[in-house]
Amino acid sequence: MKPGVYIATHKDGSTYFRSSITYRNKHISLGSFDTEDAASQVYFESASTLSSKIPLEDVRTVAPTVPFDKIVSLINFRDNGLYIGNPIYLRKNYFSYYLSEDEELKFDIDDLFYYSSHRILRRQGHLYVNDYGMQVTLMSRYGIHNHSVVNRDYHFANGDASDLRYSNVVLVNRYFGVHQYTTKNHQTRYRVKIHINGNYTIGTYSSETKAAIAYNKAVDLAKAAGIAKNYPENYIEDLSPKDYADIYLKLKISSKYLDYLHTI
Repeated sequence: MKPGVYIATHKDGSTYFRSSITYRNKHISLGSFDTEDAASQVYFESASTLSSKIPLEDVRTVAPTVPFDKIVSLINFRDNGLYIGNPIYLRKNYFSYYLSEDEELKFDIDDLFYYSSHRILRRQGHLYVNDYGMQVTLMSRYGIHNHSVVNRDYHFANGDASDLRYSNVVLVNRYFGVHQYTTKNHQTRYRVKIHINGNYTIGTYSSETKAAIAYNKAVDLAKAAGIAKNYPENYIEDLSPKDYADIYLKLKISSKYLDYLHTI
């Protein structure tokens, strides 16, 4: 066998070739390949990468066949002394997670442990991780719901949607059914809508908390009217049950919405 290459056997008895390398006393698997030559090529390219000072941006000049996520792990280990199985490269005060050669996400260093052990996946344009058997979207970690709309419910402070550092993700509308807007007098208001065979405006409120509770009240009224729809409800953490109930009872709901419910 060529250096760094080992023969292995599938369950059906067919053979394939594995490649691995040892660097700084750590044994690193480089992957499985159909031929000995392909496995050997990846081994030598990886060895060249680890022995060089070539930056990540230029690595394809010496390692054209090594899977890119593996190259990121190797160069991070070479430059920063920490081997991470996921395609993460540590930078000053933050880290990059590479979805591909052309897709780099930026995260705060506080998230390093989480993304070191959770691989980012993509389905139907949404990025998520598998966490305790559940698919958790990346944006949900910022309090952003699946139905949220960028530049309405949240936006990126520097305009870069790949920069997921907490200071760059600005949450505008935290609650279901609540949309913040600014009046002509430059006052902030919160409009509440609920969808029942079309959107119905519940009302406009002076605070986000009142708007969130108004949405919950609209949901309760819809259920009481026999609308069997699984509406999400808002959870307001900073209110006691008594304070919540006081606001809930005093909130006014659109008469048009109430009239509609009476027709059902």
